[in-house]
Amino acid sequence: MHCPFCRNPDSRVIDSRTSDDGLSIRRRRQCPQCGGRFSTIETASLNVIKRSGVIEPFSREKVMSGVRKACQGRPVTESDLAVLAQTVEEAIRQTGSSQIDTNEIGLAILRPLRDLDEVAFLRFASVYQAFDSLEDFEAAIDQLRLDHPDRHSRPGEDESAEG
Repeated sequence: MHCPFCRNPDSRVIDSRTSDDGLSIRRRRQCPQCGGRFSTIETASLNVIKRSGVIEPFSREKVMSGVRKACQGRPVTESDLAVLAQTVEEAIRQTGSSQIDTNEIGLAILRPLRDLDEVAFLRFASVYQAFDSLEDFEAAIDQLRLDHPDRHSRPGEDESAEG
């Protein structure tokens, strides 16, 4: 890291602290040449390999943007989307890989989106997983019902109905 004051290529770390979210480290540095002090923030790099082969840095905003379209008209807030994007990033980082392809990001989005809003999940999954028939939707809906039978009773299946 070059000193921002005199461009000396060397600096000495005076203090290091982990950020509140635990994803970066703030280092206070001092230049041995001019004595200037400055801060750096270090994060572990996480790169995305796009289908075209282009590599770019991971972006929570891109995750939010992709999911936002599926959430249009649903009771999902920007704060919900930010939490979802953070959850996705944390899941990806836990794999230990510094490069991940876009397909893996899509898979990482599915579970937290399903937990957030099932209709948005179906919309996202229908595009991401290329649903091309009613059977694809039915299979996804049936899986949602299996995963949460208490939330998905069909009309006439309510066991608590008086008769």
